[in-house]
Amino acid sequence: MRPLTEDELRSAFVNASADELRLVTLPHDFVLTDWDHLDFLAWRDPRTRGRGYLVAEIDGEPAAIVLRGAEGSSHARAALCNLCHTMQPADQVTMYTARKAGEAGMHGDSVGTYICADLSCHENVRLAPPLAPNEVRASVDMKIDGTRRRTEAFVGRVLEAARVPR
Repeated sequence: MRPLTEDELRSAFVNASADELRLVTLPHDFVLTDWDHLDFLAWRDPRTRGRGYLVAEIDGEPAAIVLRGAEGSSHARAALCNLCHTMQPADQVTMYTARKAGEAGMHGDSVGTYICADLSCHENVRLAPPLAPNEVRASVDMKIDGTRRRTEAFVGRVLEAARVPR
C-alpha cells in the first residue's frame, strides 16, 4: 500500500457519515505503520465496541470502510475467516457488516462477511501453522495474494452501487 496521512485516510472513507468520521480512532501505532509491507490496513476501534475499519487500494486509490461487528456468540467450534481463509476457534471470527456507499447505503443496504474478530488477517496469513498429517503447505505468497484479492473484492462490494467521488 502507498503511505497515507491521517487526512488522506479520513477522506478515503466511502461509507461513513460525518458523525462516524468524527468518531474514527486511528490505530495507536498509525505513525509507525510500515506501508511497504501492507496489502491492506484493518483495525478495531479501541473506543467503540464492535466497530472496525478496513482500508484497501481499489484501482490505485485508497478506499476505507466502516465495519460493524455482530454481537453474540456462535455455537460452532470453529469458523473460517472469509478474507484470510484462516480456520480459528468460532469466538475469534465475527460477522462484520459494512453499509454500502452512496445512495444504496443511505437506504440501508449493506454487505457482510465473516472476518477474524481482531481484524488481524494481514498477520494471520504470514504465520505458518503446523502441518496436519498428509497436509501440503500452500505458498505464503499465494495466501497473501488471495487475502488481498478477497479484501479488495469485499471493499468493492461496498462501493458497487455507489458513484463515490474520491
